Amino acid sequence: MMSASAATLAAASTGLAAPRTQCVFVASGTPEGIRCFEWNPATGEIVDGGIAANVSTVDWICFSPDRKYLYAACEVDSFNGKPTGEVASFRVVGGKLEQLSGQNSASKGTCHCAIDHTGRVLISADYGGGSAASFKVTDGKLSEMVWSEHYTVHGPNPDRQEAAHAHFASFSPDNRFAYVNDLGGDMIHIYTFDPETAVLKKAGAYKSEPGAGPRTLHFHPNGHTAYSMNEMHSSIDVLKWNKADGSLTRVSTTNLLPPNAPLPDPKEAPQGNTGCDIVIAKDGRFVYFANRGTDFLYSFKADPATGALTPMERTGTGGKTPRNFTLDPNEHFMLVADQNSNNLAVFARDQTTGKLAKEGKTAACPTPMCILFA
Repeated sequence: MMSASAATLAAASTGLAAPRTQCVFVASGTPEGIRCFEWNPATGEIVDGGIAANVSTVDWICFSPDRKYLYAACEVDSFNGKPTGEVASFRVVGGKLEQLSGQNSASKGTCHCAIDHTGRVLISADYGGGSAASFKVTDGKLSEMVWSEHYTVHGPNPDRQEAAHAHFASFSPDNRFAYVNDLGGDMIHIYTFDPETAVLKKAGAYKSEPGAGPRTLHFHPNGHTAYSMNEMHSSIDVLKWNKADGSLTRVSTTNLLPPNAPLPDPKEAPQGNTGCDIVIAKDGRFVYFANRGTDFLYSFKADPATGALTPMERTGTGGKTPRNFTLDPNEHFMLVADQNSNNLAVFARDQTTGKLAKEGKTAACPTPMCILFA
C-alpha cells in the first residue's frame, strides 16, 4: 500500500493536486483510547494518524446529529470511585477530540451508546451489569444519569445467559421510541422517551427465539423494516416495525451458517461462530452482516419495499473476529474492524451490484472496536 506521503509526492510529480484525506475515528479497546486514521476516499488508502483522545477501553463511538460532538461508551470496571463504566463526550476539532464531560453509567461493562435525532438524549447499554441508562445532553456535555433500568430476565444458555446483558441502544427513525437489545434475556426492550427530560417509559418488548441472543438492531430506510442480529445463533431476524406503538414483529429469520453447522462453545465466544453487526446501504438495496468464527462478511440483496433478504456472497473480513464494520460516506468502500488480529481492512464495493472485492487493504490498529467517519 502506498503511504500517504508517497501518494502526495506522486501527485506532485504529475502536477495533480494531492488527494484530500479525512479523519476516520477508531475506538480502541485498550488504554490508548480513540485514534484518528487518515482516509483517502479516492483510493481507499488508510493510514494511522495517531491518538485523537486518551480515554480508556472504548467499545463504541457515535456522533451528535450535527457531527460537532462525539460520544463514547467505555467498558471500564470503575469510574469516579464507583463500580460502573463511563460515558464520555468530546468536541470534534479536526482529527483531535477535546473532552467535555464524563459520567458514570448504570453498571459495569458499558459497551454501547446512542444519541437521539435531536441530539439531546444519550442512552448507554451495560453488558456486564445488564442495564441501560439515559443522560441529557446540552452543548455536547452529558448530565448525570437521568434514568436507568437493570434487567433481570435471562435466557436458557447457562454460560452466556446467566444474567441479562444489554448490548445495544437505538432510536426509531421517527425519534419516538428507544430500543435496548438484551443478549442475555433474548429480548429487545421498547420505550417511549421525552427529549426534554431524557426519561424513558416502558412500551413493550420483542422476544427472540430462546438462546438466540439479540445483539444489534438496525432500521431499513423503507421505514417499516428492521433487522436484529442474533449473536449466539448467527442469524438475523427480519422484523416489521409498527410506527404507531413501536412494536417489532418477526417476519422471518435468516441463518448465516449452513444447516447443522456447529454453534459456538459458549466458553470460547466470540472465537466461535457468533453474529456481530449489520450495515445497510443508503438506497436499501443491499444489507451486509458480519459473523465471527467464520470471519466472513455476508452480502444480501434486500427488497427495498419489504426488506426481504436474498443471499449474494460471502467475503473474508481480512482478519480475525470482526467487531464492527461500516461503509464509507460515498459507499465505494467497506471498512472492517478486526478485533483479534489488530487491524482494519478495506474492501472496494461495486455500488451497482453491491458486491465487495475479495481481497482488501489492511492497516494495523490495536484492538479496533468501532469505526466512525468524521
